[in-house]
Amino acid sequence: MNKDTNDWLHSLLQVTAIPSADIPNIDLYMDQITTFMDTHLADSRRYPDDKIMTKTMINNYTKNHLLPPSVKKKYSREHIFLLLLIYRLKNMLSITDIQSILEPLTTEYFPENKETGLSLKEIYDKLLSETSERHPGIEEQILTDWENSRDSFADHSLSEEDTQYLDDLVFIYKLCYDIYVRKQAIEKIIDYRRQKNISAEKKSKKAAKNNKES
Repeated sequence: MNKDTNDWLHSLLQVTAIPSADIPNIDLYMDQITTFMDTHLADSRRYPDDKIMTKTMINNYTKNHLLPPSVKKKYSREHIFLLLLIYRLKNMLSITDIQSILEPLTTEYFPENKETGLSLKEIYDKLLSETSERHPGIEEQILTDWENSRDSFADHSLSEEDTQYLDDLVFIYKLCYDIYVRKQAIEKIIDYRRQKNISAEKKSKKAAKNNKES
């Protein structure tokens, strides 16, 4: 792989992460929230006109119980933590699945768990730390896949244009397959947790009913 190609691929693989230290420790109005997201996640846009976060999105997240309501039309930094998590997850998961995995954060750790003292900030920092540690390995694997996908049909006499197209197709399909396998695993884990919670809720209601009758 030549240096220009290597540099180009590296530039594609950069992901903007916002450390908690960069998130204002003051309550913000919705306009300030959307401005903050647009400014700090500008590099995440695929197209210049793409919206990072809109008022409608935030209202829908609240309506679907992904985000606690604002207080006197102001949002805390814990709201921003959740919005950043939602932003990453919404490209891969349905609103229902996101609600399923984030609801405990809004009910138990917003802003912190009263029994353990574990805060939403600490959880956010941990998630950022884990993904930052994983990123170099992911980047290396993608670069390797790119290299291995070149000249995939070297045994055939193809034009330069067809060679590039088929090599890119092999590379893209490899990446899509990785996403497919991981998404399957994610959805099955979410479904398992959801069913487990439903079963626990039924047992709790049944126990409460029996206690009431006795």
